Amino acid sequence: MLLSFGLIVVSLRYVTDSWFLSFFFSLQPQLGVTAALGALTCLVLKRSAFGYALLTASLLLCGHALWMQREFLPAQIGMPSEATRLRLLSFNMLSNNHENASRIAEMINDSGADVAYLFESGPLLHHLPALQAAYPYRIGCGILVEECDLMILSKYAIEDPQFLSLSEIRSNRFAMATIRVGGQSVQLAAIHLTKPYFDDYHTIELRRASMVLRERGGPVVIGGDFNSDTIAPDMQEFLRRNALQTAGTEPATWPVAAGIFGIPIDHIYVSKDILPLSLTRLEDAYGSNHYGLIGDLALIVEH
Repeated sequence: MLLSFGLIVVSLRYVTDSWFLSFFFSLQPQLGVTAALGALTCLVLKRSAFGYALLTASLLLCGHALWMQREFLPAQIGMPSEATRLRLLSFNMLSNNHENASRIAEMINDSGADVAYLFESGPLLHHLPALQAAYPYRIGCGILVEECDLMILSKYAIEDPQFLSLSEIRSNRFAMATIRVGGQSVQLAAIHLTKPYFDDYHTIELRRASMVLRERGGPVVIGGDFNSDTIAPDMQEFLRRNALQTAGTEPATWPVAAGIFGIPIDHIYVSKDILPLSLTRLEDAYGSNHYGLIGDLALIVEH
């Protein structure tokens, strides 16, 4: 009965995208594997057609979750001869993580990232001078907005920066700016979305972010804490609407305690005119409940 109920809940994604069930949609691979193991246990105790039906349904849910992830993976393309590399660090460091702030600042400086998207970055307020030498350009934490929450650090000059509030739940949790790398103009977009089970706010915020992306136009690198897996229905809609792809196979980033069995809710997405080279997870969570991501990208130089 428990297995049947769990499978029905996950399967409801095929008939509704209700926010009430949205968290379970992101858990489809984990719940599918758990259900498959439970079905096998049932079959060991007693073989029955219903047990085999449960196992089949579990494996189909797991398989479809993997198939959905494949849709947004980048094509395997080598590094072009005429291209400029760009490395992005994206990290939700946790707003009360003060004891690890100095380590995080050191990690950012040593990461080799050209651009860093930082979320819940209040603990870094007193470490900004230590980051200034490597990252002379910044928005957030006193520049454009006073609060230290979402912050973008850059080695490249920032043009046309803006902060936006995507809903009344949280303010200034979407930021965009333009940089020029190797003669190529690139749109930076850092985003921190409301949790998907807060009514329809997650979907609404994604749609509002899409409007801003379309207004800005051009090659875009968007990253941050989306609080949902790529396979969630509103996330798929967002990626398709904006013709985005992942920066690589996505590792689990939350919760840290779950390790590889967690959920990839932190993402780096890029437009199709940017070539992803690799996507890796930081080995250390630095006291956060999220792992950070490093994305290596290639920008084609326009002539």
